[in-house]
Amino acid sequence: MEARMKSRTSADVMTAIQHLYKAIHTGGVDPRLLGLVHLRVSQINGCSPCVFAGIESAKKNGETDERLHSVVAWRETPFFTEAERAALALTEAATRIQDGAPGVTDEIWDAAAAHFDDKQLSALNLEIALTNFFNRINRTIREQAGKTW
Repeated sequence: MEARMKSRTSADVMTAIQHLYKAIHTGGVDPRLLGLVHLRVSQINGCSPCVFAGIESAKKNGETDERLHSVVAWRETPFFTEAERAALALTEAATRIQDGAPGVTDEIWDAAAAHFDDKQLSALNLEIALTNFFNRINRTIREQAGKTW
């Protein structure tokens, strides 16, 4: 499969994305958890460039191979804290919004809110949304795995 577009995005778009990243990374959420959230969204959406880049970035932030290999099955592994599990449940519910999906239920939201304050929840929600944004663009233009941005 070959990418559909070769050109780079505009400077204005890159500036806007940088501002969003700044908001996410000043929200008080551990960068390792943000990496797990990014990876899980990208796995769900089948976005190979974001899975690839997400793993590379997570490793640079000190994430272990054991945990990275287990994100896809986080419910069945002992490798994640209760706070991480709440964030991953929120991630999945907010990403899987197809017809008939329950979305983010009160139970899922309350579990996340028990571990994260409003600023952190905002950062998590923005990370989930921004990753979904990139996943959809990459899937549309057939961006290939192997790049890190």
